[in-house]
Amino acid sequence: MTSTSTSTSTSTGTRPLHLAAELTPGPGASGLGVSGPGAPGIAPSTAAARTVALARLAEAAALDFLTHDDSFARPGLDALAVLARVAPETRSVGLVPTVTTTHTEPFHVQAAVATLDWVSRGRAGWRIAVSPTGAEARLFGRREAPPTAALWQEAGEVAEVSRQLWDSWEDDAEIRDVATGRFVDRRKLHHVNFQGATFSVKGPSIVPRPPQGNPVTVVDATRPAARGTAAHHADVALVRASSAEEAAALRAELRRGARAHGRDPGQLRVLLSATVDLDTYEGGPAALAELIAGWHGGGAVDGFHLVPAVPERDLARFTADTVTRLRDRGLFRTAYEGATLRDHLGLTRPASQYATTGAGA
Repeated sequence: MTSTSTSTSTSTGTRPLHLAAELTPGPGASGLGVSGPGAPGIAPSTAAARTVALARLAEAAALDFLTHDDSFARPGLDALAVLARVAPETRSVGLVPTVTTTHTEPFHVQAAVATLDWVSRGRAGWRIAVSPTGAEARLFGRREAPPTAALWQEAGEVAEVSRQLWDSWEDDAEIRDVATGRFVDRRKLHHVNFQGATFSVKGPSIVPRPPQGNPVTVVDATRPAARGTAAHHADVALVRASSAEEAAALRAELRRGARAHGRDPGQLRVLLSATVDLDTYEGGPAALAELIAGWHGGGAVDGFHLVPAVPERDLARFTADTVTRLRDRGLFRTAYEGATLRDHLGLTRPASQYATTGAGA
């Protein structure tokens, strides 16, 4: 692709460039001699230290957020727990663990994500995933895996009830009145009474409303089955594409879907997710900067999500070289301009649906 050569500033009203990275190795990384954080065979303390080091590296480059992949079939540490460990060791970078909604209890999922938002002081997100394999289903012994389309429908319902549960505490529900011994104003707690196809939840949550109101929801929308859920519920959609034209078509499709669900498409960020080996990538970090600038400048995507073949090596080269080149062209921030992940992404903080409507009391 031919990249744009126009130098613009993120502070002049142009569309900001968003950059993120994955903390675990991308596909095909085996045999390269460097293991990613949480890989099997690495002591938990060593894995945690590596992850913290990578997170600090990304934070020094002012990346929007970091993802940490996870699945029931993948050996290693739990992504939510790992990023809860990283949170107090960082100050600004967003933290987005993969959370599988299949076979898990929605009430517990939302509480864990809300807790990460509190621990990180408003920097949490969650990347929704489903578990379509029978092998993973047998780990739980509760049910066989439904068809993929049904799993993504269920994932959408988990996203919906999570948002309702996060809203079930109004922002000022905690009063902490020592004189009367009242911790919470019960008038500002709300039952959600959600009934889905495979579960029901009464609520309210056991965790106060998160600092961001709703933590950021991320969905990999590359597969068609996931796109409806992404269009309806995602703040950030990740896509994979082999050309700018393909990426632009996916972005347009997702934005149309968001509008059809009554959402503001301007509140949906679409990032290209690409596995990159910067020791063999043709043209190296400089060529990668050209590709990012070109695709973003042409409107194909809102940013780039790096999945490094070898995190320790590729993330270092990406932040030191590629990000620096993008900054030199005025395309990426030199420092964080806000405190929360929603701030980094330019997303508004949603009001509690129960505080605004008075419903569900």
